Amino acid sequence: MSDSTNGATKLPSPVPAGTSHREERFALLQAQTRRHFLRSFTAGVGSMFLGTLGSPFVSTVGAAERGIDGSPRLEFTRDPSHPLSVLPPQFAGRAKRIIYLHMAGAPSQLELFDHKPDLTRLDGQQCPASFLAGKRFAFISGVPKLLGAQYPFHQSGKSGQWISDRMPHLEKHIDDLCLIKSMRTDQFNHAPAQLLVQTGNARLGYPSMGSWVIYGLGTENQNLPGFIVLVSGGNQPDGGKQLWGSGFLPSVYQGVQCRSHGEPVLYLENPSDVSRPLRRRMLDAVDEINRQAYAEFGNPETVTRIAQYEMAFRMQMDATDAMDIHKESPAVLAAYGANPAESSFANNCVVARRLAERGVRFIQLYHWGWDDHGTSAKDSLNIGFADRCRETDQPIAALLTDLKARGMLEDTLVVWGGEFGRTSMRENRNGQVMQFIGRDHNPGAFTIWMAGGGIKPGMCYGETDAMGYEIVKDPVEVRDLHATMLYTLGFDHHKLNYSFQGLEQKLTSVKPARVVAEVLA
Repeated sequence: MSDSTNGATKLPSPVPAGTSHREERFALLQAQTRRHFLRSFTAGVGSMFLGTLGSPFVSTVGAAERGIDGSPRLEFTRDPSHPLSVLPPQFAGRAKRIIYLHMAGAPSQLELFDHKPDLTRLDGQQCPASFLAGKRFAFISGVPKLLGAQYPFHQSGKSGQWISDRMPHLEKHIDDLCLIKSMRTDQFNHAPAQLLVQTGNARLGYPSMGSWVIYGLGTENQNLPGFIVLVSGGNQPDGGKQLWGSGFLPSVYQGVQCRSHGEPVLYLENPSDVSRPLRRRMLDAVDEINRQAYAEFGNPETVTRIAQYEMAFRMQMDATDAMDIHKESPAVLAAYGANPAESSFANNCVVARRLAERGVRFIQLYHWGWDDHGTSAKDSLNIGFADRCRETDQPIAALLTDLKARGMLEDTLVVWGGEFGRTSMRENRNGQVMQFIGRDHNPGAFTIWMAGGGIKPGMCYGETDAMGYEIVKDPVEVRDLHATMLYTLGFDHHKLNYSFQGLEQKLTSVKPARVVAEVLA
């Protein structure tokens, strides 16, 4: 072991006894290797750099200090060994957790929630030139025909909101929903649009919404990840795993993808010849190595690695229990339409409720297959779209019923939506009408709904024109949605920030964003 005198570290001598002075000097020079130089040099520079980042693992930022913009800065420092520990919100929020249901591919609002009788009346007529001038489309070319709703609409509930016949189970909750029909985005391709919705930025490398929430609040159950992702529909969303990545936040805040069928997390369980006590001894040895590395280099990601190993060990029991829907009664499984023997969106909805009960802060469900261009039967409004509705309608309604019955809907924010909307005209390519019925991407107008967690129930906000093509009242940007969601959790979106590349980075980015106060209860 080394000792220090007057601040200088004295290394054990690498020189064997009995060597000459010249040999001793040469051996000492050899010991002062490039690695030793870089180690001592980077330790000091690295400490200064981490201080400028405002890392949550370095206690350099006090609550009274100021951010780069001069505003009071919230305190997000934690014990490095407990990076997911609970922190209080800025103010008392109505929501304690979020369940986000992302319908990857962008479901058509015109077949579900945005009733446009004039568009149906004009079905098959040539699209007005004003709809095409200056617009960019993913696939449409030439002059397409207007396309009316493919399914009948009716008013429902005490609120009298319009809904199509594709969601008969969800319709029973129409008075619990707040429909925002005036969402818009500036992205018209799937991957960047999904990134914008989930990370606040259309480019790679930014933290997901779930990561921001866990960074700001931590999570109640220290034996499970605070941010869990479940995917169904046969494919990953176009944006890939970046949609639940931690970006420039420490990696401990990234989402953990789990499964509701089979092993909850791949490679989590011990091999058949490794017992749990043996795993504990192995983990202790690895942790000791990592602690030594952290003491030597001070890299916060080393602490993250220790915490993640420990989390994985605890998850071996808790995650299996949380994901095991066999423990649900036959009546509950039937209500969701879930089958433990297969992978499905219905299973994921059951797991979402089980995770919410266990204190998981952010639960993200992706269901792929809503990109209905009409290129094939499964990607058409008249066939594939109806299948996606059947796959999701009953489970979503059961989830809302379940949360409500358990007294959890009032502090659980449930969000449903895609990444953009669909056009008011039928898709054509190279001037040719598609064999099946479909719509192209429309970033100018789409619908999302929210329920619970401090959101006003049984209301509709915003409005599109008579063709359902553009917004004419109360537009809501993606960053406005994010600001509103953070507000329900108890955060001013300006204050939930992280110093990176000279900016106080935020989920809502640098453009103006507003909390949509009209939808808050």
